[in-house]
Amino acid sequence: MNSIDVVVVRVYITEASGLLDKIVNYLKQDVKIRGVSVFRATRGYGDTGGHNMALMDLSLDLPLAIEFFDCQEKIDSALDYLNHIIKLEHIIFWAAKTNS
Repeated sequence: MNSIDVVVVRVYITEASGLLDKIVNYLKQDVKIRGVSVFRATRGYGDTGGHNMALMDLSLDLPLAIEFFDCQEKIDSALDYLNHIIKLEHIIFWAAKTNS
């Protein structure tokens, strides 16, 4: 089986940060990352405090995880940009392989 080396990136923000559209648009239009997924958590905590969603509550400040992968060159461009708008400890990444 042939494989391709890629880097997976996960970025942690909150809905109230207002960064979601800015980040996704940059990754899509400027870096041309092959795909992005956004996950909305129902509960979490971090340096901005606790965030949760009650059964009858419609919270607009839940944690979000933005995940994407691509070749090292595109990831380097994305990380250069993200490092200027997001705290460094809110970005994690690791090497992976995908089928070709």
